[in-house]
Amino acid sequence: MYSKPRLLLKYLRYFVTAANGKGHGIHSPFVFDFITNILNDRNQYYAYRDIERLRERLLESDETVDVLDLGAGSSVTSSGSRRVKDIARYVLKPGKYARLLFRMVNYYQPATVVELGTSLGITTAYLAAANKNRQVYTLEGAPAIATLAKRNFDLLHLTNVHQVTGNFDDTLQPLLEKIRKAAFVFVDGNHRKEPTVRYFNYLLPYIGNDSILVFDDIHWSAEMEAAWEDIKKHPAVTCTIDLFFIGIVLFSTDFKVKQDFTIRF
Repeated sequence: MYSKPRLLLKYLRYFVTAANGKGHGIHSPFVFDFITNILNDRNQYYAYRDIERLRERLLESDETVDVLDLGAGSSVTSSGSRRVKDIARYVLKPGKYARLLFRMVNYYQPATVVELGTSLGITTAYLAAANKNRQVYTLEGAPAIATLAKRNFDLLHLTNVHQVTGNFDDTLQPLLEKIRKAAFVFVDGNHRKEPTVRYFNYLLPYIGNDSILVFDDIHWSAEMEAAWEDIKKHPAVTCTIDLFFIGIVLFSTDFKVKQDFTIRF
């Protein structure tokens, strides 16, 4: 991954050059609607309080868990025993972005929701709470982490989470064959170029006109930036939205000309 100073420099460059987060000068109706009704939605939804209280508990937990790291690895420590509070501090998606994912699912009401990378389950909880009538399929490579996440889902009384444990290369395609459509997918695992592009290619046969893919940490490293550029250039992609820490990929044919947006958030 990039060093903190380099990542900060990249973020400052993004912040200065990105389009205003109010929607000024955005001519795409879909993207303007996204900015107005999702990005700038300041409502405090019912789920926020309970999930953030759980996050606070995890940030204070001295419990240890054995981690099998199948991805690019932690910037803090490698595979082995880790304290829950360290995982929560360095791995969990910040509330600002987890709540954005909640609002996206709540607004678009996708038929299926898939997450690659459960971790402790905080982002999963936001995805599941956004539409309790839909199943959220969440994939996690480390069995001990998946067990801990299950406990967190039970604490939040979330019954619409279906967990799949194992290497994504072994579990993603069978899941896609089962659900048949990838309507909303959050990819947050194995932060390397080749696996990220491979997961994208796995998903493509199950993409529909209204599908939305969200990729985490698109500027986390040179590899992730290269993966993001490859995904943007794919002919099936009609629009992308770069929010720096996450990237959104759309496939709607309503975009008559391919468009790439970088928006301040």
